[in-house]
Amino acid sequence: LPLSKGAAPKKAPPSDSTMDKTTTDKCSKIITQIMARTDSEPFREPVDWKALGLFDYPQIVPHPMDLTTVLTNLSRGSYASPSAFASDVRLIWKNCMSYNADGSDFYLLAQEFSKRFEEKFSKVASAAPAQGAGQGGKAGKAPVNDTTPSAAEKSAFARSLFRIGKEELGKVVTVLDDKSPACLTKNSAEDEVEIDVDQISARVFWEVYEYVENVVGGASAAAAAAGQGGKKK
Repeated sequence: LPLSKGAAPKKAPPSDSTMDKTTTDKCSKIITQIMARTDSEPFREPVDWKALGLFDYPQIVPHPMDLTTVLTNLSRGSYASPSAFASDVRLIWKNCMSYNADGSDFYLLAQEFSKRFEEKFSKVASAAPAQGAGQGGKAGKAPVNDTTPSAAEKSAFARSLFRIGKEELGKVVTVLDDKSPACLTKNSAEDEVEIDVDQISARVFWEVYEYVENVVGGASAAAAAAGQGGKKK
């Protein structure tokens, strides 16, 4: 996974989801409730940037996401954990706030939906069974120790790397360089580091996965609570 802009992680195919049916149904309910709101229209389908003449959209938003795609992924069992589901939903609001001007109607709308989502999702996350239960898992956290991550979890981690700051990304690279160096390919000429997610040992994967998800979740919650800030849709 190149960490330079424009290097899109591969989309994970439907996989062996470990989310139980109750949790999946609760996540689906959150999305259907959001989609039922009339003001959710801009987020329901993929942005048709060609028809809208937004030719810089692919450069500013390298990883598009929308509510219909999230709902489809839920129905296919593509999410292996509530955090993987939440990562995609947060990506919807993040994309909108990254493309639209500070204080614009679209930016503020995405901010409001982000706040509503975090309020609803916090209840689902706290009630969800522990990931990896019976295999050394801990309540409210991703699998630990040597539990093998699924393809969906690897994909969610890869997408989340594009949503953290340089400082946080540097911490991830430092941990990987120290504990799982085989996953890194350094290109000093271009000042770029590539991460091969498949080469990260399971134990180290969950360490950096949890760190990145906490950073992304905290940033989303803070932005929603701030009531202002951001860029251009």
